Amino acid sequence: MAFIEESNHESMSATLGGRLVRARESQNITRSQLARRLGVNTTTLKAWESDRSEPRSSRLAMLAGILNVAPTWLLVGQGEEPSNLTGDTTELSRIHENISRLHAQTLTIADELEELGRRLETYQSFNND
Repeated sequence: MAFIEESNHESMSATLGGRLVRARESQNITRSQLARRLGVNTTTLKAWESDRSEPRSSRLAMLAGILNVAPTWLLVGQGEEPSNLTGDTTELSRIHENISRLHAQTLTIADELEELGRRLETYQSFNND
């Protein structure tokens, strides 16, 4: 069980988006609260958390400050991790991490489906003309 827990913990921190989610949750900040503090749309933050885009350096510095982590930890995972998720993590925290990860993946899939639907409609209208 410990190996599985460690794998989930590592996969959550494997990308900038995963580290961003992890740091945000460690501070008990909702996505909309963080977006508001950064002055960005919630959809922009969702894109960062699901690794569909990345924040500019100025926003990255703001993120690090708000989330109380080093910018290098957000970028590449080097340095001190968010304090309350290190070491002996509770089952509730692990479940929350997995839900956040799956939610981000679901958003990515939904976006891809939407794009494919638009492409299909365009193709069908082109062929019907």
